[in-house]
Amino acid sequence: MRRIYPEQDWCSMWKATYLYDLEEVYGEHRDLGYAYSYAQRHDFTIQALTEVLPPGSRILDIAAAQGNFSLALAELGYEVTWNDLRADMIDYVKMKHEKGNVSYVAGNAFELEFPHLFDGVVITEIIEHVAHPDQFLANTARLVRPGGYIIMTTPNGQYFRNDLPKFSECEDPSAFESVQFKANAGGHIFLLHKDEVEEFAGAVGLQINRFALFNNPLTSGHLKLSKLLQRLPKSAVDACERMTQQLPAPVAARISMQMGVLFQKPLHA
Repeated sequence: MRRIYPEQDWCSMWKATYLYDLEEVYGEHRDLGYAYSYAQRHDFTIQALTEVLPPGSRILDIAAAQGNFSLALAELGYEVTWNDLRADMIDYVKMKHEKGNVSYVAGNAFELEFPHLFDGVVITEIIEHVAHPDQFLANTARLVRPGGYIIMTTPNGQYFRNDLPKFSECEDPSAFESVQFKANAGGHIFLLHKDEVEEFAGAVGLQINRFALFNNPLTSGHLKLSKLLQRLPKSAVDACERMTQQLPAPVAARISMQMGVLFQKPLHA
């Protein structure tokens, strides 16, 4: 991935996006909690996808923003289609593109149409920004070939500090349609619980091949642990994260901020 540097004539969106790239790809960490958390999401996504799909597979990256997953997968030899609602992000992503095949399709994730199905679809940190997450997953499944995969990461609704409503308990999700697709944590609408994810998957015939919880409060610099995070070596932080993931499932669900899910679309309905 090519290193870029901000220019004075960049629009405000590009300047704001660049601050995330400093953490995510350039290693200039101002917020170690965010950097560690992103690394966990990145590792789950790349590992889950590369274990089930070989290079050359067609991958759709929905709501891909600055394209860091799109570009990383293209560099690994995948045929990647970048998508985001914001067409003006395309030129920003192209500046960072160094090698591999990436095509660009801007548009609303609920309205995407393609002449072919994909081997895999990546939906990282997007389903929590929509008013109808069940419909979003169903629509995503429509874009995947039989036998193909969906890789999802999203905040864990069972985390003990989550104060957002549970989707399954909301009488009228359409009330949130006017505020969906907003970026960053301030745009979160529902944070999903494992049982909801299982229900959504079952409703559209998806199998859950892998479910993971990660990012404890220390890893994320949450609960005022950011100062401690700055003092600990990465090896100690990683050890704490591994220990969290080995806890009994009910305990891990309460102290893990993120979930990752690998879905598969059956070969035969």
